Amino acid sequence: MTRIAVVGFGYWGKNLIRNFYELGSLATVCDADETRQIDVENQYPGVQFTTSFDDVLADNEIDAVVLATPAVTHASLAEQVLSSGKDCFVEKPLSLSVSDGERLTALAETHQRILMVGHILHYHPAIIALKKLITDGELGRIDYIYSNRLNIGKFRTEENILWSFAPHDISVILGVLDEEPDSIDCQGASYVSSNIADVTMTQMAFRSGAKAHIHVSWLHPFKEQRLVIVGSEQMAVFDDTAEDKLVLYPHKVNWQDRIPTADQSRRRRQLTCRNPSP
Repeated sequence: MTRIAVVGFGYWGKNLIRNFYELGSLATVCDADETRQIDVENQYPGVQFTTSFDDVLADNEIDAVVLATPAVTHASLAEQVLSSGKDCFVEKPLSLSVSDGERLTALAETHQRILMVGHILHYHPAIIALKKLITDGELGRIDYIYSNRLNIGKFRTEENILWSFAPHDISVILGVLDEEPDSIDCQGASYVSSNIADVTMTQMAFRSGAKAHIHVSWLHPFKEQRLVIVGSEQMAVFDDTAEDKLVLYPHKVNWQDRIPTADQSRRRRQLTCRNPSP
Protein backbone atom coordinates (compact mmCIF):
# COMPACT_ATOMS: atom_id res chain seq x y z
CA MET A 1 0.00 0.00 0.00
CA THR A 2 1.33 3.41 -1.01
CA ARG A 3 1.97 5.67 1.97
CA ILE A 4 0.82 9.26 1.44
CA ALA A 5 1.65 12.54 3.13
CA VAL A 6 -0.78 15.43 2.64
CA VAL A 7 0.67 18.92 3.00
CA GLY A 8 -1.97 21.49 3.89
CA PHE A 9 -4.94 21.12 6.26
CA GLY A 10 -6.97 23.89 4.70
CA TYR A 11 -10.29 24.09 2.84
CA TRP A 12 -9.52 21.48 0.17
CA GLY A 13 -6.74 19.72 2.04
CA LYS A 14 -9.34 18.41 4.50
CA ASN A 15 -11.14 16.57 1.67
CA LEU A 16 -7.92 15.00 0.44
CA ILE A 17 -6.92 13.98 3.96
CA ARG A 18 -10.27 12.33 4.59
CA ASN A 19 -10.23 10.40 1.33
CA PHE A 20 -6.68 9.12 1.64
CA TYR A 21 -7.42 8.09 5.22
CA GLU A 22 -10.48 6.13 4.10
CA LEU A 23 -8.31 4.44 1.47
CA GLY A 24 -5.88 3.38 4.19
CA SER A 25 -2.98 5.27 2.59
CA LEU A 26 -2.64 8.36 4.80
CA ALA A 27 0.59 8.26 6.80
CA THR A 28 1.29 11.90 7.62
CA VAL A 29 -0.36 15.30 7.65
CA CYS A 30 1.86 18.35 7.42
CA ASP A 31 0.70 21.87 8.20
CA ALA A 32 2.47 25.00 9.42
CA ASP A 33 -0.26 25.54 12.05
CA GLU A 34 0.71 23.30 14.96
CA THR A 35 -2.80 23.55 16.44
CA ARG A 36 -3.95 21.27 13.60
CA GLN A 37 -2.28 18.37 15.40
CA ILE A 38 -5.24 18.05 17.76
CA ASP A 39 -7.65 17.75 14.82
CA VAL A 40 -5.50 15.09 13.18
CA GLU A 41 -5.16 13.05 16.38
CA ASN A 42 -8.90 13.22 17.06
CA GLN A 43 -10.14 12.53 13.53
CA TYR A 44 -7.43 10.26 12.13
CA PRO A 45 -6.00 7.88 14.74
CA GLY A 46 -2.59 6.51 13.87
CA VAL A 47 -1.74 9.28 11.41
CA GLN A 48 1.41 11.27 12.12
CA PHE A 49 1.45 15.07 12.25
CA THR A 50 4.34 17.41 11.55
CA THR A 51 4.88 21.09 10.89
CA SER A 52 8.12 20.34 9.01
CA PHE A 53 7.98 19.88 5.24
CA ASP A 54 11.64 18.80 5.35
CA ASP A 55 10.70 15.92 7.64
CA VAL A 56 8.15 14.74 5.08
CA LEU A 57 10.77 14.79 2.33
CA ALA A 58 13.29 12.93 4.50
CA ASP A 59 10.87 10.18 5.53
CA ASN A 60 11.76 7.09 3.48
CA GLU A 61 8.47 5.45 4.47
CA ILE A 62 6.48 8.05 2.51
CA ASP A 63 6.05 7.17 -1.16
CA ALA A 64 4.10 10.18 -2.40
CA VAL A 65 3.24 13.71 -1.32
CA VAL A 66 -0.04 15.55 -1.93
CA LEU A 67 0.20 19.35 -2.04
CA ALA A 68 -2.90 21.30 -0.98
CA THR A 69 -1.12 24.58 -0.28
CA PRO A 70 -1.56 28.11 -1.70
CA ALA A 71 -1.07 28.13 -5.47
CA VAL A 72 1.94 30.42 -5.28
CA THR A 73 3.85 27.66 -3.44
CA HIS A 74 2.99 24.78 -5.78
CA ALA A 75 5.97 24.96 -8.13
CA SER A 76 8.59 25.27 -5.41
CA LEU A 77 7.17 22.53 -3.20
CA ALA A 78 6.52 20.14 -6.08
CA GLU A 79 10.09 20.60 -7.27
CA GLN A 80 11.36 19.57 -3.84
CA VAL A 81 9.05 16.56 -3.70
CA LEU A 82 10.14 15.25 -7.10
CA SER A 83 13.80 15.89 -6.36
CA SER A 84 13.47 13.83 -3.17
CA GLY A 85 12.40 10.84 -5.25
CA LYS A 86 8.71 10.83 -4.32
CA ASP A 87 5.62 10.93 -6.50
CA CYS A 88 3.67 14.19 -6.32
CA PHE A 89 0.00 15.15 -6.58
CA VAL A 90 -0.57 18.91 -6.85
CA GLU A 91 -3.87 20.67 -6.48
CA LYS A 92 -4.64 22.90 -9.45
CA PRO A 93 -3.03 24.93 -10.76
CA LEU A 94 0.25 23.07 -11.18
CA SER A 95 2.11 26.38 -11.25
CA LEU A 96 1.56 30.05 -11.98
CA SER A 97 3.81 30.15 -15.03
CA VAL A 98 4.38 28.04 -18.12
CA SER A 99 8.12 27.85 -17.47
CA ASP A 100 7.58 26.41 -13.97
CA GLY A 101 5.10 23.86 -15.33
CA GLU A 102 7.53 22.76 -18.04
CA ARG A 103 10.35 22.49 -15.53
CA LEU A 104 8.29 20.30 -13.21
CA THR A 105 7.23 18.04 -16.09
CA ALA A 106 10.85 17.60 -17.16
CA LEU A 107 11.90 16.95 -13.55
CA ALA A 108 9.27 14.23 -13.16
CA GLU A 109 10.52 12.55 -16.34
CA THR A 110 14.14 12.79 -15.21
CA HIS A 111 13.39 11.18 -11.83
CA GLN A 112 10.79 8.82 -13.33
CA ARG A 113 8.22 10.01 -10.82
CA ILE A 114 4.46 10.53 -11.13
CA LEU A 115 3.38 14.18 -11.33
CA MET A 116 -0.40 14.59 -11.26
CA VAL A 117 -2.61 17.68 -11.08
CA GLY A 118 -5.97 17.68 -9.30
CA HIS A 119 -8.27 18.16 -12.30
CA ILE A 120 -11.08 16.28 -10.56
CA LEU A 121 -13.77 17.00 -13.16
CA HIS A 122 -12.11 14.47 -15.47
CA TYR A 123 -13.51 11.81 -13.13
CA HIS A 124 -17.01 13.25 -12.79
CA PRO A 125 -19.56 10.72 -14.14
CA ALA A 126 -21.23 13.44 -16.23
CA ILE A 127 -17.95 14.46 -17.86
CA ILE A 128 -17.08 10.82 -18.54
CA ALA A 129 -20.49 10.37 -20.17
CA LEU A 130 -20.08 13.61 -22.13
CA LYS A 131 -16.69 12.53 -23.44
CA LYS A 132 -18.19 9.25 -24.67
CA LEU A 133 -21.07 11.06 -26.39
CA ILE A 134 -18.60 13.22 -28.30
CA THR A 135 -16.30 10.31 -29.13
CA ASP A 136 -19.26 8.26 -30.38
CA GLY A 137 -20.38 11.16 -32.56
CA GLU A 138 -23.78 11.60 -30.89
CA LEU A 139 -23.43 15.38 -30.78
CA GLY A 140 -22.21 15.55 -34.37
CA ARG A 141 -19.56 18.10 -35.29
CA ILE A 142 -18.60 20.21 -32.25
CA ASP A 143 -19.11 23.86 -33.19
CA TYR A 144 -18.59 25.79 -29.99
CA ILE A 145 -18.35 25.47 -26.22
CA TYR A 146 -18.92 27.97 -23.50
CA SER A 147 -18.40 27.63 -19.78
CA ASN A 148 -19.47 29.85 -16.90
CA ARG A 149 -17.96 29.31 -13.45
CA LEU A 150 -19.26 32.15 -11.30
CA ASN A 151 -19.77 32.84 -7.61
CA ILE A 152 -19.55 35.53 -4.92
CA GLY A 153 -16.25 35.11 -3.00
CA LYS A 154 -14.10 33.46 -1.78
CA PHE A 155 -11.61 36.15 -2.82
CA ARG A 156 -7.97 35.15 -3.19
CA THR A 157 -4.93 37.34 -2.81
CA GLU A 158 -2.24 34.90 -4.01
CA GLU A 159 -3.69 34.03 -7.44
CA ASN A 160 -6.30 35.59 -9.69
CA ILE A 161 -9.66 34.14 -10.72
CA LEU A 162 -8.20 32.62 -13.89
CA TRP A 163 -5.78 30.47 -11.93
CA SER A 164 -8.35 29.71 -9.24
CA PHE A 165 -11.45 28.76 -11.28
CA ALA A 166 -10.59 28.36 -14.96
CA PRO A 167 -8.25 25.31 -14.75
CA HIS A 168 -11.36 23.14 -14.20
CA ASP A 169 -12.98 24.30 -17.42
CA ILE A 170 -9.81 24.41 -19.50
CA SER A 171 -8.95 20.82 -18.55
CA VAL A 172 -12.47 19.60 -19.36
CA ILE A 173 -12.64 21.38 -22.74
CA LEU A 174 -9.21 20.09 -23.80
CA GLY A 175 -10.18 16.63 -22.58
CA VAL A 176 -13.52 16.30 -24.36
CA LEU A 177 -12.19 17.79 -27.61
CA ASP A 178 -8.95 15.80 -27.37
CA GLU A 179 -6.96 18.62 -28.92
CA GLU A 180 -5.11 21.75 -27.92
CA PRO A 181 -6.09 25.23 -29.11
CA ASP A 182 -4.38 27.00 -32.00
CA SER A 183 -5.01 30.39 -30.40
CA ILE A 184 -5.89 31.72 -26.95
CA ASP A 185 -6.95 35.17 -25.86
CA CYS A 186 -7.76 36.20 -22.28
CA GLN A 187 -8.88 39.49 -20.83
CA GLY A 188 -9.59 40.32 -17.20
CA ALA A 189 -10.28 43.12 -14.78
CA SER A 190 -9.49 43.85 -11.13
CA TYR A 191 -12.16 45.42 -8.93
CA VAL A 192 -11.63 44.13 -5.40
CA SER A 193 -7.86 43.69 -5.05
CA SER A 194 -5.32 45.67 -6.99
CA ASN A 195 -3.64 43.63 -9.74
CA ILE A 196 -5.66 40.50 -8.86
CA ALA A 197 -8.22 39.87 -11.60
CA ASP A 198 -11.70 39.13 -10.25
CA VAL A 199 -13.26 38.48 -13.68
CA THR A 200 -11.74 36.98 -16.83
CA MET A 201 -12.99 35.95 -20.26
CA THR A 202 -10.92 33.41 -22.18
CA GLN A 203 -11.45 32.55 -25.84
CA MET A 204 -9.90 29.56 -27.61
CA ALA A 205 -9.95 28.45 -31.24
CA PHE A 206 -9.16 24.88 -32.35
CA ARG A 207 -7.92 23.43 -35.61
CA SER A 208 -11.07 21.29 -35.86
CA GLY A 209 -13.08 24.50 -36.19
CA ALA A 210 -14.49 24.42 -32.67
CA LYS A 211 -14.36 27.57 -30.59
CA ALA A 212 -14.71 27.97 -26.83
CA HIS A 213 -14.99 30.71 -24.28
CA ILE A 214 -14.67 30.55 -20.51
CA HIS A 215 -16.16 33.17 -18.20
CA VAL A 216 -15.01 33.00 -14.58
CA SER A 217 -15.71 35.39 -11.73
CA TRP A 218 -15.86 35.46 -7.95
CA LEU A 219 -17.64 38.82 -8.11
CA HIS A 220 -21.04 37.55 -9.22
CA PRO A 221 -24.47 37.70 -7.52
CA PHE A 222 -25.15 33.94 -7.68
CA LYS A 223 -23.39 30.62 -8.16
CA GLU A 224 -23.25 29.11 -11.63
CA GLN A 225 -21.23 26.16 -12.91
CA ARG A 226 -22.43 25.41 -16.42
CA LEU A 227 -20.73 23.98 -19.48
CA VAL A 228 -22.61 24.06 -22.81
CA ILE A 229 -21.42 22.15 -25.87
CA VAL A 230 -23.15 22.86 -29.16
CA GLY A 231 -22.83 20.20 -31.83
CA SER A 232 -24.34 19.92 -35.28
CA GLU A 233 -26.79 17.23 -34.09
CA GLN A 234 -27.31 17.84 -30.37
CA MET A 235 -26.44 20.30 -27.62
CA ALA A 236 -25.22 19.11 -24.22
CA VAL A 237 -25.44 21.00 -20.93
CA PHE A 238 -23.40 20.01 -17.88
CA ASP A 239 -24.63 21.87 -14.79
CA ASP A 240 -22.94 20.76 -11.60
CA THR A 241 -25.35 22.79 -9.44
CA ALA A 242 -28.49 21.15 -10.89
CA GLU A 243 -30.13 17.85 -9.98
CA ASP A 244 -29.87 16.71 -13.60
CA LYS A 245 -26.14 17.05 -14.19
CA LEU A 246 -26.11 16.30 -17.89
CA VAL A 247 -28.94 17.08 -20.32
CA LEU A 248 -29.03 16.65 -24.10
CA TYR A 249 -31.03 18.96 -26.39
CA PRO A 250 -31.50 17.56 -29.91
CA HIS A 251 -31.86 20.34 -32.45
CA LYS A 252 -32.35 20.89 -36.13
CA VAL A 253 -32.38 23.95 -38.35
CA ASN A 254 -35.08 24.10 -41.03
CA TRP A 255 -34.95 26.48 -43.97
CA GLN A 256 -38.21 28.20 -44.81
CA ASP A 257 -38.16 30.70 -47.67
CA ARG A 258 -34.39 30.79 -47.37
CA ILE A 259 -34.70 31.76 -43.69
CA PRO A 260 -33.18 29.44 -41.05
CA THR A 261 -35.64 28.43 -38.33
CA ALA A 262 -34.82 26.41 -35.23
CA ASP A 263 -36.80 23.18 -34.88
CA GLN A 264 -37.11 22.34 -31.18
CA SER A 265 -39.75 19.64 -31.57
CA ARG A 266 -37.44 16.87 -30.42
CA ARG A 267 -37.39 16.32 -26.67
CA ARG A 268 -34.45 16.85 -24.42
CA ARG A 269 -32.88 13.79 -22.81
CA GLN A 270 -31.58 13.65 -19.25
CA LEU A 271 -28.69 11.34 -18.45
CA THR A 272 -28.45 9.92 -14.95
CA CYS A 273 -25.09 10.96 -13.53
CA ARG A 274 -24.25 10.94 -9.85
CA ASN A 275 -21.73 13.22 -8.24
CA PRO A 276 -18.40 11.61 -7.34
CA SER A 277 -17.44 11.48 -3.68
CA PRO A 278 -15.69 14.71 -2.66
